[in-house]
Amino acid sequence: MAYVGYRRVSTAEQNLDRQDLGPIDKMFEEKMSGKSAKDRPALQAMLDYIREGDIVQVYAIDRLARDLRDLQDIIQTVNDKGASIAFLSEGLTFSTDKTDALAKLQLHMMGAFAEFERNIIRKRQAEGIAKAKKKGVYKGRKPSIDRSKVHALKAEGLSTYKIAETMGISRMSVHRILNG
Repeated sequence: MAYVGYRRVSTAEQNLDRQDLGPIDKMFEEKMSGKSAKDRPALQAMLDYIREGDIVQVYAIDRLARDLRDLQDIIQTVNDKGASIAFLSEGLTFSTDKTDALAKLQLHMMGAFAEFERNIIRKRQAEGIAKAKKKGVYKGRKPSIDRSKVHALKAEGLSTYKIAETMGISRMSVHRILNG
């Protein structure tokens, strides 16, 4: 049995120190958005690492997931491996050997609130962007793909698959650039 910790903050500037998990045998940490569980390498590594009898410690529900479905899936994955997961801030523990209806209800409520908060943040962000665009000060995100290089590689006769592989982007991105 091992105590496995998972800590997450949304940006590189934020500090993980506030999320004290106590004594931990193996820690997984990341500094990135919690909007999608599938795009978080440390979370995926933690889920791969845990074994039967392990206890995963997380400071708070919203540090693990910002989407109710992701939260349920992660907890189910942990429990399917025979491990438990404890949320220290909320005082909730989910394990395979006990089914606590009240804890499950609290989890769903807290998860729903985390998802609701995420949606409010996105709405405020969209409103701020709309106002900035109206003022003419919003420039948007800088393009991360060199579109001219995609066209140049296509002119050299490379296939969309080879262009995607060469540039480290998806084939759909190549198709969008070439057909757009």
